[in-house]
Amino acid sequence: MRLRAACSADVDAMFHIRARTRDNAISPQRLAELGITPARLRAAFDDGAVCGWLAVDGDDQAIGFCNVDPASGEVLVLAVLAGKEGQGVGCALLDAAVTHLQSVGSPPPWLMAGADPALRSHGFYRAQGWRPSGRRDAHGDEELRLDTD
Repeated sequence: MRLRAACSADVDAMFHIRARTRDNAISPQRLAELGITPARLRAAFDDGAVCGWLAVDGDDQAIGFCNVDPASGEVLVLAVLAGKEGQGVGCALLDAAVTHLQSVGSPPPWLMAGADPALRSHGFYRAQGWRPSGRRDAHGDEELRLDTD
């Protein structure tokens, strides 16, 4: 596996992965209902509002990605293709994202994640040093902040 900077040409692969995660898979149709479309994401990459990383396997197939908003410090999405978990893909992507946010002087990194302890992401983020801030959104997701102490 290797990481590379993501770009607008990778958006279709991102939508493919997002619909095929083990937990919390979201179809392109549902993402569109939420206002997340390929055209909008391509534009966000092209204008620098979003930047990200793509994990590819030995055959150069996309197996995961992580996108961030450098202006706010938000980790927008981290997704790994079902069957590719537990291989360090998510850790590597999240580390690349946080390193980038810190290097460009973004606000402290944060993200929104499901609060259900049964979700893989619940334990994953905590194991990486992310802690609940106490804030929840209208969907019941909780805000996590990176514990840098």
